[in-house]
Amino acid sequence: MGRKRCVGADCSKMAAGCCGVKKQKLSGSPGAGSGVAGTGHCGSELGIGSSSSVVAGNVTRMNGLGGPGSSSSTNALSPTPGGYTSTGLSPTLSPGSGARKMVVSAEMCCFCFDVLYCHLYGYQPPRTPRFTNDPYPLFVTWKIGRDKRLRGCIGTFSAMNLHSGLREYTLTSALKDSRFPPMTRDELPRLFCSVSLLTNFEDVGDYLDWEVGVHGIRIEFFNEKGSKRTATYLPEVAKEQGWDHIQTIDSLLRKGGYKAPITNDFRKTIKLTRYRSEKMTMSYAEYIAHRQHHHYQNGIGHPLPPYNHYS
Repeated sequence: MGRKRCVGADCSKMAAGCCGVKKQKLSGSPGAGSGVAGTGHCGSELGIGSSSSVVAGNVTRMNGLGGPGSSSSTNALSPTPGGYTSTGLSPTLSPGSGARKMVVSAEMCCFCFDVLYCHLYGYQPPRTPRFTNDPYPLFVTWKIGRDKRLRGCIGTFSAMNLHSGLREYTLTSALKDSRFPPMTRDELPRLFCSVSLLTNFEDVGDYLDWEVGVHGIRIEFFNEKGSKRTATYLPEVAKEQGWDHIQTIDSLLRKGGYKAPITNDFRKTIKLTRYRSEKMTMSYAEYIAHRQHHHYQNGIGHPLPPYNHYS
């Protein structure tokens, strides 16, 4: 009751979001109505849903995480791709998704590193990868350093073919996330890349009808000036931040630019869509190990990039 699966054209209308907010200060009493004090990015730099957006063609992209696609694309599961293997790397599936074959793979993270490396060093872009080219809503997230600080995260809720989608959002998240300066060569050895493929979108009637650590959420609301705003968090964000339902909702409202006091009555006006994700994360060191083992299998014709351990 109170929920509707988001499929087809309904999903394509949803905007994209970015995945990372620097830690916001939440009020001591999440239900008190004051919500989140301030709209800045979060210290541990996890989250999503900044109000600013980047528009390319008919695809709207925001600083945040999340997104829907057609239900048919989420069931188009392909065999294990050739090229890079995923030895030692485990993809993450949102809990409760049921037993099915994973689509996200280590090769996708390797491809993102290839695209970024070739761009930063002026090489020809890598050739077409071997993994599936089925369409999915997707996000590419970059973190840096031992403490894995957010370095960039942008994606789309519109289903995109993975080959072109990962090429585009690799560079968009690395170079055009408005919260950070463009990435440089010197940062490569300290980077971690995550690819998130989004599935199972459902509109729900109750803003509390989702599970922390299981669902990503996208909210739609009207701000004080009557303008429609959206914001999103990927499934892992609320759990990593230690937030409950109310704290997560209030944080998203602040990220979406809502500045008035947050009351329970206002929360009830929110339109909420929940979704799940498949996620793979790879460090630069793991990328180098894969590349050394499968140097030319993904069409890479340039020398192996230099690798430096953490200083």
